[in-house]
Amino acid sequence: MASTETTTVKDAGSVEAGLDALETTVTGRPTFRQTFVNKIFPPIVALAVVMVVWLILTPIVDDPSKLPSPGAVGTEFKNAWLQGDLLGYIWTSVSRGLLGFFFALLIGTPLGLVVARVKFVRAAIGPILSGLQSLPSVAWVPPAVIWLGLNNSMMYAVILLGAVPSIANGLVSGVDQVPPLFLRAGRTMGATGVKGIWHVTLPAALPGYVAGLKQGWAFSWRSLMAAEIIAQFPDLGVGLGQLLENGRTNSDMAMVFEAIILILFVGIAIDLLIFSPLERWVLRSRGLLVKS
Repeated sequence: MASTETTTVKDAGSVEAGLDALETTVTGRPTFRQTFVNKIFPPIVALAVVMVVWLILTPIVDDPSKLPSPGAVGTEFKNAWLQGDLLGYIWTSVSRGLLGFFFALLIGTPLGLVVARVKFVRAAIGPILSGLQSLPSVAWVPPAVIWLGLNNSMMYAVILLGAVPSIANGLVSGVDQVPPLFLRAGRTMGATGVKGIWHVTLPAALPGYVAGLKQGWAFSWRSLMAAEIIAQFPDLGVGLGQLLENGRTNSDMAMVFEAIILILFVGIAIDLLIFSPLERWVLRSRGLLVKS
C-alpha cells in the first residue's frame, strides 16, 4: 500500500515537472544569424523584387512622365538632401502627425471609457463614432478650412476627427472583451470606480486598445496627408503631402514617387518603432508571445 502511494506521488511529481518544463520559455538573446534570417532578410528580398520589377517596367513604359526610372527618383532624393529640404519635409509632417495623434489620444481614451461604461452614452454616441470612423478623412478638410482657416489648427482638427473615433472604438471593443470575472474579482478586492478602471478595466482591455491606437495612427497619418495635399499655404511649410501635390502640379513623376516613398517610409517606421514593440509587450505580458 505504501509502495503504491509512493509511486502515485512520484507520478504526480513527474507530471508536474513535465508541465513546468512545457511552460518554461527560452529567454536567451537570438543570434545575429537568426535575427538576420527571420527579420532582416525577408524585407531585403521584397525590396529587391520591387526594384527588379521597376527596372524591367521602366524601358517597357518608356515614358518618364508616367514611370520614372529608379535613377531619376534617386536623383530627386539626392537633390532634396543636398538642398537641406529632405529632413524638413519629413519633420514638418511627422511633428504634426505625432502631436495631433497625442491630442487624439487624450480625447479618444476618456471618450471610449465613457461610451463603454455608460449605456445611455453608448446608445447615443456609439453609432455616431462608427459612422465617423467610416467617413473618409478628406471630407473634413473643406469644412476645417472654412472654420479655422489655412493654419496648423486646421491640420490638427482634421487629424482629431480622423483618429478619435478609431481610438475610442478600439477601447470600447477592448472593454467589451474584458471577462466579467475580472470585474467581479476587482470589486471584491476593493477596486471600484477610478481604481477599478485603472487597475482592472484598462489593463484587461489593452489588446483592443492597442489595436485601436494602431488604427488611430493610420487614420491620423492619412488625414494629415489629405489635409496637406488639399490645403496649401506658404506659412504652413512644405510637408510630404504638399510635396506630393507639388509633383503632380509640375507633372514631375520623380517628385511624386519621392513623396510616396517618404510617406510609406514614415508610416512603416512609426509602426516598427512604436506600435509593434507595444503590441509585442502586451502579448508577451499575457503569455501569448514567448521569447525564442
